[in-house]
Formats: sequence, structure tokens, C-alpha cells
Amino acid sequence: MDFSYSIEDEHLRTEFRAWLEGNRQYARPALGPLADEDEVSWEATLRWHRKLYEGGWLGITWPTEYGGRGGTLLQEIICDQELERAGSGIPFTGPGIWLLGPTLIHWGTDEQKKRHLRNVLSGAEIWCQGYSEPNAGSDLASLQTHSVERDGYFIVNGSKIWTSLAHHAQWMFLLTRTDSAASKHKGISYLLVDMKSPGITTSPLVQMTGAHHFNQVFLEDVRVPIENIVGQKNEGWQVAQTTLAFERSTGQERIMMRRVHDLARLSMSLSRNGHRLWDESGVRQKIGQFAAEATAIRYRGFRQLTRQLKGLRPGPEGSMIKLSATELGLRIAAFAMELLGPFAQLERADSRAIDQGIWVRRMLEARGPMIYSGTNEIQRNILGERVLGLPKG
Repeated sequence: MDFSYSIEDEHLRTEFRAWLEGNRQYARPALGPLADEDEVSWEATLRWHRKLYEGGWLGITWPTEYGGRGGTLLQEIICDQELERAGSGIPFTGPGIWLLGPTLIHWGTDEQKKRHLRNVLSGAEIWCQGYSEPNAGSDLASLQTHSVERDGYFIVNGSKIWTSLAHHAQWMFLLTRTDSAASKHKGISYLLVDMKSPGITTSPLVQMTGAHHFNQVFLEDVRVPIENIVGQKNEGWQVAQTTLAFERSTGQERIMMRRVHDLARLSMSLSRNGHRLWDESGVRQKIGQFAAEATAIRYRGFRQLTRQLKGLRPGPEGSMIKLSATELGLRIAAFAMELLGPFAQLERADSRAIDQGIWVRRMLEARGPMIYSGTNEIQRNILGERVLGLPKG
């Protein structure tokens, strides 16, 4: 693999680094999709999103006619690297840029692209994802939300759950069954739904951390114009797989190495029996093992990048990254609990909490990523069947 950068790429790096330095008062840390966003911090996240857009630093690879920069994938990687170097990241304002945008670029009509893509990049439209349901999470194809076509509309009824940022969103992309007689992977359609439509109710789901990030969304006779379908009617599963491929291949490899560095710093700040925990060989060996695994995940990410540089869609590497990174994240958090000892019980509201209680929060959140974007059991099935060629269980 040769990921050398051209002179033009390095000029872009220099330009973006200078821009970040000049705008660091607006920067927000890369909080991720499970962040606890009160209204004040949510507005700060939106400001950072809009500032990046105004500077031309969002949608690096998106076509210029939709507000993007028309750049290369390597240039997008450069911008990610510089954001990480600055201790920041692309603000999480929902899955619009992350999932919907690439899906619409691939599947959307010209009208859908013109209507939504620039608004997604600018932050004028906040989106949420209507996939999981109370009885269709791991087995997404068993979804029961259904629609009938009538007078130029799809009439949608059902419920979606674990819907991130639905309480902030103006739009939702959702899966709905439009042919109940078809097999479960057929007869599904992919719709764009205005969250202001009559018949939509959003109910908060409070996490064990006390954060309100998830929601349940109820849809009762919601009218969705037929032109809001993405792809063909009853062929939405294919569109949904495109979205899921992007969902499983976004930045986990960088997050894990940051966690390892954070863990090393934690061990250097804690003492036991008169010496730093970092000075214990067992602690260093454990952190070294985590670092080796994070490095392997990083190189797996390079394989994914190679596919994309060749113009291919994300492949099974996304499932590998998702599976290994989320399980590594859980083990890192659990080891941090061991290092903290009794201080692991203190949350951020306690003045005695170490690192403002971030480690106990990470521990409480750690199983969430193993469930969303397709559970880790599903990822094992994907890898077994599609990579190893094993028969279906």
C-alpha cells in the first residue's frame, strides 16, 4: 500500500492546519454518537459544524454542486488526521453527513440530491435513522413498520426505536415494508420522512449514564410523498445495505488508538504502593497488547481505504473493524476500572472523580457500540458466510 501524499495534498494539510489554529475557539472534541448533549453543548456542536462548512471543510469528497469540495479520499483522510491532531473531530449532528449523504450520492434522484445534500452539509437539516424497531434490531429484515400507497403518498404506520437525535432531527430516513407478501428481505422500501409530518411522536429513552440520546419514534398514518422514496419500491434492502456499509467503516480505528493513549496517561497518573501503575510490568504489557490490537485495526482500516481508492464500495473489512474495535473498547474500559479501583465508582459530578469521570462513562457506554450498526453476533455471521464461506446456521 502506498499512501504517499502529493504536493497538492500537503498544501491542503497546511491550509487546514492553519484554519484550525485560527478557529480553535469554536472547536469541539470528537464526542461520538453516544455523547450527552444538553441544549448548550448541542448549540456549540452545531456552531462547530457550521464553521467547518463555511470554511469548506465538510464533504471533502462530495461533488461541488452539492456543497462539497470535490476532493479526493486521501484529502478527506488528511482532514481527519488534522482534526484528530487538534483534539477535535467532525461534530456528530446525526447521521446526515456520515450515512445519508453517501447513500443519496449513490442512490438518490437528481431532485433528492439538490434538495437535501447541501442542507445536510450546512447543518440546515439534522437527520435521524429509522432502522431498528422493538422487535427488529439484530434481525433488521424482520421490521414491521408498514406502508400502503395511496393518492401519491405512502401512508406509514409503525415504530422505530434507539433513534439517535430524533428529538433534534428535522428529517428521518427509514425502512418500511411496502409488500407484506414478499420474503422478508424483499418488499422493503427506503423513505425520506419530514419529522414535522402529522402523526409522528418522539419519546425519549434515557440511558444508564443519565443521558438522553436515544428515542422511540411512533408513526401513525404519516403521509410521505412518493417522490421521497430512494431507489425502487420494494428494493430498499439494497439501499439499506449501502448505508450500513458506511456505518460500519467510519473511524473506529482512530478512536481505539486514542483510547490506548488515554489509558497509558491514566496509568502514569495513578499510584499504588508508592509507585506509578505505569511502572508495573503487568500494566505496561496489558496496555502494549491493546496498542498492538489498535494498530492491527488501523491497518485493517487501510485495507478498507484501499478498496475505496479503487472505486469499490466498503467491503467486509467494515464488519471486521466494527467487531474488533468495539470489543477492544470494552476491554480497555474494563481495565481502566481495575486501575481506578474505588475511584471507578465516581462519576463526573463528583469533584474527586479522576479524568472527570470519563472512564466510568466509557464503561457504561461500552456495550452500546457492540449492539448498534448490527450486533457483533451479526458481524460474525457476515464474516463467516461472506468471507470464510461457511454455511448459514
